[in-house]
Amino acid sequence: MKQAEDLKELLRRIDHRSYPAYKDTAGAYQFDGYVLSIDHVQGDPFAAPSKISVRIDGAKAAFPKDIIRRKYTRTALCDALIRRFGKEAGAFSFQAKGSGKSGLISVSRPGQEVLERSACEIDPDTGNLIFRLEVGFPANGRSINAAELQKILFRFLPECVKKALFYENADKKELARVAQLAQDQQSIREQLQERGLVAFVANGAVLPRESGVSDRPMKQAVRFQAPESMEVELELPNAGKVRGMGIPKGVTLIVGGGYHGKSTLLKALERGVYNHISGDGREYVITDDTAVKIRAEDGRSIQQTDISLFINGLPNGKDTKAFQTEDASGSTSQAANVVEAMEAGTRLFLIDEDTSATNFMIRDQLMAQVVHPQMEPITPFIDRVRELYGQFGVSTILVAGSCGSYFYKADHVVQMMQYEPQEVTALAKEKAAQFFALSQDTPPAPPVVPPAFCRRFALDKKAVKNDRMKVKGMGKDAVSIDRDTIELRYVEQLVDSEQTILLGYLAKYARKHLFDGKKDLQTVVKLLEKMLREKGFAAICEGRYLPCNFAMPRTQEIYACLNRCRELRPAKETGLL
Repeated sequence: MKQAEDLKELLRRIDHRSYPAYKDTAGAYQFDGYVLSIDHVQGDPFAAPSKISVRIDGAKAAFPKDIIRRKYTRTALCDALIRRFGKEAGAFSFQAKGSGKSGLISVSRPGQEVLERSACEIDPDTGNLIFRLEVGFPANGRSINAAELQKILFRFLPECVKKALFYENADKKELARVAQLAQDQQSIREQLQERGLVAFVANGAVLPRESGVSDRPMKQAVRFQAPESMEVELELPNAGKVRGMGIPKGVTLIVGGGYHGKSTLLKALERGVYNHISGDGREYVITDDTAVKIRAEDGRSIQQTDISLFINGLPNGKDTKAFQTEDASGSTSQAANVVEAMEAGTRLFLIDEDTSATNFMIRDQLMAQVVHPQMEPITPFIDRVRELYGQFGVSTILVAGSCGSYFYKADHVVQMMQYEPQEVTALAKEKAAQFFALSQDTPPAPPVVPPAFCRRFALDKKAVKNDRMKVKGMGKDAVSIDRDTIELRYVEQLVDSEQTILLGYLAKYARKHLFDGKKDLQTVVKLLEKMLREKGFAAICEGRYLPCNFAMPRTQEIYACLNRCRELRPAKETGLL
């Protein structure tokens, strides 16, 4: 292996030469206590920054084995190291001068959620640490400015590495608190299953956010306090006894007037599938980690999805057992979202009336008398919500502000009043019984036929021939693979653009290697997850350097991404079946 002095000498030789000479710096160099690897060099100072990684032997990094051996505490530790390194690097970014991106030191910037990221990885067996970042190699115009790069590689980065990536220099009490919080959060997730709950919201939690563009907690917000009838106590390994609202399996309705906190509570439950950092206010808001937010999604692509559980007998004769469209309506998109979430293994639906298709959610009795049920192809969600739980084990938490018909179906009704929850199940049931006693019964829903989950896809011949597919992220809204844009803006539990980027790479890999018309979608997703589990993020990079901007999505988001890939076609249409 080359030494740090070799890199210094090389930089002296190429100083003032044309920018492409920087390519000669690619390789690994031994620095004091770590190995600096220049994995990819940018083509010019205005291009995407160069990719750098720092590798530290486990014995030198010396992070406690009891933290790194468990995945959830290891992920929390890596998250804390990324935040610490980013804080240190922020003081040095652009301190080295030059044109274009010269002097940039870019590190992954986590939000409020704790996610597994490619920016920092620790081997659970050896403790070996890899930290990845981007650096803009300095230039004057398009000529190499080696002196400024020396500042970055020999002054700035060593200081960041020393302060952030060695346990001996860390705030040990803070890292212990990080690990303890992760352990407590994992304990709550395990206790949800043991107690028959789908979610837990701790007393004292801060649910409102600072603003529409900030996910930080709102200052002076009303803190959550569970209604006495739904309050449960959990014993956590570090925090001890914690009390809060436990939401049982089944059908739970959240009601209340406008601006009283219904959607705020649901949004917190959506994000509760992830762990949150200390100080976020939602540290102990924990939701079943398979939960999926369901909404209408006009215009989305649907491929071969069995939506017959909700929609049958369309006037155009379309087959709803293998429904296809490039421009879904509100009702067909929401039906597909429900069925696809079931295919992805969800145990909990999260639904807000405001983002749902009205005709999918409810059909009142007066309308049923004007439009005969035999003329209506939609079986509304209200007629299936009990069966979804009873026959498929899928619970529902539904926010409703204007439709009281769901009172009749709910196991629990929570009313939000000025951000404070009250259980009003008995009152809601009493009023529902009085109302329905005055109304005619609605016709029974058609019998439940379990959806078919055996969809096989392939690409058309032109897409198969294209071996140079480029992945480009568009924030959390979309990812493009060449000319195919996968819209993800309504996949609301994607919380980080780095998740979107990784989904693009997963979709690219699946398109090239897995969608052969023989494997069904569930098999494809299992293979992708197996690769990630056994080989890590590098599994999908196919020999290239590993980017520093990957964050792990859930199984449910992998399904959501592949289901929205418009270039995939049912295998029978491509001639592969």
